[in-house]
Amino acid sequence: MPTVEPAVLIWMILLLVFAGATAIFAVPRRDPNIDGPAPSGRPRKLVARPEADRYAEEVAVAAERAAVTARSRREVWERAQEAAETAWAAFDEADRIARRSAAAAVFPVFKQRRTRAEIADRERFLHRKALAATRRRELSMDQLNVVLAHRDGWNPRKHPVAQETALRAAVREHRFAGYRAATERERLAWQESEKAAATLRGLRAEALAAKIRAGSGVVAERRPAPVPAARASQPRLAVH
Repeated sequence: MPTVEPAVLIWMILLLVFAGATAIFAVPRRDPNIDGPAPSGRPRKLVARPEADRYAEEVAVAAERAAVTARSRREVWERAQEAAETAWAAFDEADRIARRSAAAAVFPVFKQRRTRAEIADRERFLHRKALAATRRRELSMDQLNVVLAHRDGWNPRKHPVAQETALRAAVREHRFAGYRAATERERLAWQESEKAAATLRGLRAEALAAKIRAGSGVVAERRPAPVPAARASQPRLAVH
């Protein structure tokens, strides 16, 4: 190139060298340890990074702990459900007894002059019945105190039939309050069980995703190398 200046020629050579280097480095390289085919043409397993493996193990451990918590919360809910059913059965029985007692009390009682001894007997009868019902947990301590203090209509002068009817009604009220409390405990236990189950589902999904990302037990979806004509009868490897 006799007509080209030396400086221009040098610049052209440098540009060609720079363009060639850029083209070489621009070609993406493939890591045979990650997603390249094996020399035999078989698919190669993904190589997990240490950080991904560690995270997958931590999530798996958290999922196992969440499973234990979920089972425990469910057992608590099942016991609370059984307690609510038992409380309802106790209330239903108390209601039947109270209705029978109220039906028997509709018959009139002849009024007559009562002696002090008779009034004292009726008072002892009322206190004895109330204490026995409290020992059987049919009455609460607050109800017992009201009965012993003769408040809220508790009159020891009344006939024992009327006192028995009032006691049966008080037992029914106490049983119903116990049923409502058991129902509330069952509702709260169910909510806690549902929260634990939702947490478990989320952790299991995250553990599976982390395991896939780490490449633990996952095979790359690549086709095997073409089989030569002489070995065409051999079966191909299945990609799992």
